Amino acid sequence: MHTPSAPFRMSVTHMKRQNPLVLIWPAVAIVFVLSFLAVGAARAATAVVRDGDTIQLGDVTYRLDGTDAPELDQICIDDHADPWSCGVDAREQLSKLIGGRTVHCDDLGPDKIFRNRHIGVCRVDGDTASLNQQLVGQGLAVSVDPAVKLHLKDDAASAKADNRGLWKGCFASPLDFRTGKKDGPLMGASCRADRDREIRSQLFPEDLAMPPSCSIKAKFAVRARFTGNVGVYHLQGCRSYAGLTRPDRWFCSEDDAKAAGFRRAFNCRAPRTK
Repeated sequence: MHTPSAPFRMSVTHMKRQNPLVLIWPAVAIVFVLSFLAVGAARAATAVVRDGDTIQLGDVTYRLDGTDAPELDQICIDDHADPWSCGVDAREQLSKLIGGRTVHCDDLGPDKIFRNRHIGVCRVDGDTASLNQQLVGQGLAVSVDPAVKLHLKDDAASAKADNRGLWKGCFASPLDFRTGKKDGPLMGASCRADRDREIRSQLFPEDLAMPPSCSIKAKFAVRARFTGNVGVYHLQGCRSYAGLTRPDRWFCSEDDAKAAGFRRAFNCRAPRTK
């Protein structure tokens, strides 16, 4: 039998010493690639529309990057100076844009503002423009900064110039409505300085109407800030529910209330699970 030469034996020994690394590095590379893909992973599914700029795919809820639509309980003024449930309408318009088709969302990571949500750029099968861009371009939402990826100021300027959607009437920014800022600037072609007080009384009514199937009452509260919240929400089973006759906000689910920065009232019991 032929005996390997010394140089060959050294080469074999060297290879044996390298074997652990040879085995480890491919595994490390695979983990790295999978981690990278997970950060910007695109989800595709039938969407559940939560509100005018929020959709849920599976167990992930996405806020559409660069957009801010009226809240479900928000009131606007239309071009005939009549109150208009613009928040409910914004949700309906987003549902129509989707039209039951499959939605694909690029996950841009956790939302730093709205809890338990992710930021996404979402498209519908067959559409070239994202839902984000369509909402702002049609005047169904305003553009907001900072945005993670999409900066839609030009689309918003075009919608404003053509009085599309919200811009044909008069409305408070969704941010001002969410925070109860009643003296912020109003937007839209139908805003009138000589009727400012009257218009604001309609945009921020003392008796805010409950949107359909959204029975959770919420109130801004300074004491809630000690727990990092903006206010307190009350379920129908809370002892305080009936006594809260003029809520500042209405929500459809506890998840929505928590995402907006409200906490459950301490006199509420956790809902029973069947």
